[in-house]
Amino acid sequence: MFGKLMLAVAATIVALVIPATQSYAVWVFFIGVFVAFIVEGVRIVPQQHALVVERLGRFDRILEPGLNLVVPFFERVAYTHSLKEVPLDVPEQVCITRDNTQLAVDGVLYYQVTDPRQASYGSANYVAAITQLAQTTLRSEIGKMELDKSFESREEINRQIVSVLDEAGRNWGIKVLRYEIKSITPPEAILRAMQQQITAEREKRALIAKSEGQRQEEINLADGEKQAAVLKSEGEKQAAINRAQGEASAIRTIAEATAAGVQAVAAAIGSRGGMEAANLKVAEQYIAAFANLAKQSNTLIIPTSASDVAGFIATAMSVLQKSRSGPGTEPTATPQ
Repeated sequence: MFGKLMLAVAATIVALVIPATQSYAVWVFFIGVFVAFIVEGVRIVPQQHALVVERLGRFDRILEPGLNLVVPFFERVAYTHSLKEVPLDVPEQVCITRDNTQLAVDGVLYYQVTDPRQASYGSANYVAAITQLAQTTLRSEIGKMELDKSFESREEINRQIVSVLDEAGRNWGIKVLRYEIKSITPPEAILRAMQQQITAEREKRALIAKSEGQRQEEINLADGEKQAAVLKSEGEKQAAINRAQGEASAIRTIAEATAAGVQAVAAAIGSRGGMEAANLKVAEQYIAAFANLAKQSNTLIIPTSASDVAGFIATAMSVLQKSRSGPGTEPTATPQ
């Protein structure tokens, strides 16, 4: 405000020095003072911002977004705060785990001003305060865990840091929304050891997968051989059944044909002249049999007399006559 008044006074002096504007020097002074009051007294506050006004060095009020008036000389805007969510990088620091391993850890913090008055008068520098508190809390939480656990418990570490910072931030007029660990970097020796462990674990999984594959292959081959053997035995069984059924059918057909032939012969013998025809047929077959024996062998068995041939024929005819007369009928003697 004083700077603007000094500009008004300077403009008035310049007007007095110039002869043409000497009569307007008073008006220049009043216009300069009026402009200074307007510039200093009218404040337009943007959305999501808050201005803290002090009257005679004491807190008076907080200007809300929009058009606001401030009394010059008596009131001044002491602090300006953004009410938006603000990301804050937490510098990297060295933390020592429970098993005495050094880790370089850094993160990012998200906070928001909720009480402009407390943010103005609660702490001289709330940004530095929450940054330092985040670092000390992180060292404390990492120190409670071993190396492997610290890699797995990022979410738990983040929750603990947010809880501590949010409780402390109430006195500073801020709210800590969340904290995220960006990176955890162990020493080079630890990195090499971890890489070797990961390589060994992968080789182990590869060997297990290979053995499982071989085991499954052997199981599949054995199962295939088993199914092939079962199918082969089923085929042999079915083939044997089919052969047996075919042989039975052939035997039944031959028996039926033989029976039909016997019935036909019996019917022919029972007809007129049948017996004479049968005698002739038996005699022809008898003679043919002797003729074949003479062709096929050097030894020939013949009856002692020609009358024996008639005896053989008579015997055969008696059998035929018996079959024609039916069962239970005694054959009649045929004179020789």
